[in-house]
Order: sequence, then C-alpha cells, then structure tokens
Amino acid sequence: MDPREGTQVISEQVQNLLDLMNNKNYSQPLQTFNGSSVGQHIRHIVDFYLCLINGVNDVDINYDKRERNQNIEKDCLTAKNMMAIVANKVQEVDIEKTVTVCSSYVADENVALKSVPSSIGRELMYAYDHAIHHLAMIKIGIQIHFPEIQIDKDLGVAPSTLKYRQQCAQ
Repeated sequence: MDPREGTQVISEQVQNLLDLMNNKNYSQPLQTFNGSSVGQHIRHIVDFYLCLINGVNDVDINYDKRERNQNIEKDCLTAKNMMAIVANKVQEVDIEKTVTVCSSYVADENVALKSVPSSIGRELMYAYDHAIHHLAMIKIGIQIHFPEIQIDKDLGVAPSTLKYRQQCAQ
C-alpha cells in the first residue's frame, strides 16, 4: 500500500467514527485521557497531517508548529471535513520528495530544534502510525466512557497486527 492510501484509510476510519459521535461526547473531557477529549485526540491527528502537508511546499516539516484549531476538537463535522481535505491533499504529494524534519526533544526553549533528512513518503508513514496509536487510545476512551457507541473492533489496530491475527486464526 502506498503511504497516500494509508492516509485515505485513516481518513475513512476517523470519518466513520465521527458519524457515530455527537459534539457533546466528542468534546467531553475524559478522566481516562487526563482531561483531554476524543476531539482533542482527533485534532492532534489532523494537526500532524497538516504540518506534513504545509511542509511539502516549505521543504521543512516542523511538527511543533501545530495549529491546534479548537473547532476541530469541538465539532465533529469540522473534524470530518478536515480529514477529508487532508486525504485529498495528500493524494497530490510526491512521496519521493526529500524534506527536512525539525522537532524539539526537550521543553527547554533555549535548546535548538533538531533536524533530520526524510521524505514525504516516510513522513506519511509516520503520520499513519501516529494516527493508528491515537485511534487505539480513542477506542479505549470511548469503550470506557461511551459504551453505547459501537465502534469498529479494528479501529486503532495496525495492519500488521490484523495480518498476524488472521494467520493465528488459520
């Protein structure tokens, strides 16, 4: 699977999840998340993809420069629309293009950002894996706090794990 296709898969999973939620439970602070909400986790996923997309033109991707748009974390429809936009924009990127990824590894503002070379394809793989892990946390939060919401059992499960489970079942 091309990493662009992975983004499409994540987008569909997020959009399907959001179809099951309302804005109240989507934006509700959850004890399981130390006061964060499902919406904040979804917004975080979107933020990483947006940093990547914005970095395509700049040739520098900085995951520290997230937008943190509160509309995405409070409104299911806004989040759904943003995931659709992300999935569409990602289809246009050149996965072979080289970029530099900048990030902080400590909270000290006096410590300079660290940079490493990468490619758009590699960063899409990272964003995909990052999203899978957040979706796994989201699934746990929903199961605990909103058991009436019936979510896909495979939400937040990596494809390699799904393949392994299938092999074990044979």
